[in-house]
Amino acid sequence: MTTPDPQYKEHVHRSAAAIVGGVLLLGIALWLGVDAVVAGKGSTPWRALAALLLVVPLVTAFTLRPAVFVGQDRLRVRNPFRIVLLPWGQIETLRSGYSNEALTKSGAKFQLWAIPVSLRARNKAARREARRVAQGGGPVGGSGGSGAFGGSGRGAVSDGPVRAESDQVMDQLRELHEARGAAESAQGEVVVRWAYEILGPAVAGGVLLVILLVVGWGRSGSRSSRRITARWVGGCRRWVGG
Repeated sequence: MTTPDPQYKEHVHRSAAAIVGGVLLLGIALWLGVDAVVAGKGSTPWRALAALLLVVPLVTAFTLRPAVFVGQDRLRVRNPFRIVLLPWGQIETLRSGYSNEALTKSGAKFQLWAIPVSLRARNKAARREARRVAQGGGPVGGSGGSGAFGGSGRGAVSDGPVRAESDQVMDQLRELHEARGAAESAQGEVVVRWAYEILGPAVAGGVLLVILLVVGWGRSGSRSSRRITARWVGGCRRWVGG
């Protein structure tokens, strides 16, 4: 039986770039939406409210919400529309390609949205590694602190090969998976829960916006049809009278 490490604390990985982008998008959406609600006329305020009800949850889901919580016994993945609880014993492998994914022993695949893959960062790391090898394989400077994905960063100097930060995070997860995969407390079932707190408002806002747009289009279309018909009838009368 493996004894749990009492010193291990759960830590979280999030994308700093996504958080900054999400805050900016939400600020722009709220600014435009509130302005339309206050200064708009007719059905414009209602359309603006419906659009906000649709846009705010979606922006939050794809930017602020994603996170990967790394625990001693499980991996908790919070994606835009789902929360996935993955005991280490149920994870078959952690794969990195064009996206970072966790594959379970049952064959299910879950993407780690909070740890995005940057091909630019990989190419930059590959060039740094080539320079390191050309210089004799000496240590290179790393990124200290928490890094772009949270958690504890690598040391200021690394003796190993240069890796992109997302790949370093995945290496850490693989090490923990190998260390804890066979532990008794790290067994259990994979649990998937849908984020209805995101899906509900977004669906409601989308449906309301479609209804308002259709009703508004129908009214404007009816007025246009009446104007065209009146002009056609007036022209016919003038032609007959002439």
